[in-house]
Amino acid sequence: MSDVPQVDVRALEAALSQGAYLLDVREPDEWLEARVEGGVLIPLATVPDHLTDIPADRPVYIICRSGGRSEQAAAWLRTQGIDARNVTGGTLAWQAADLPVSAGPTT
Repeated sequence: MSDVPQVDVRALEAALSQGAYLLDVREPDEWLEARVEGGVLIPLATVPDHLTDIPADRPVYIICRSGGRSEQAAAWLRTQGIDARNVTGGTLAWQAADLPVSAGPTT
């Protein structure tokens, strides 16, 4: 999967400040524990079912817990013509960088 662009959490933070689309491919229970604000939850197994919900006209940043599932999703989305980018280290790296997270159900 070496053709998947990798971005670190600081690059993601900068992209989000410019309105980037963030796709979170973790499971709902992980999402409730901690998430990057503004991310859209579509668990990895359901990404193909939601292809039309994912923008194809701009870069898509993909995050999971540590970077493995998001890299799988990014690789597949790239085969579908989407400019998908993997967030290296995932939500764990985001938290380790002391960046803000949300938790609990969304309103």
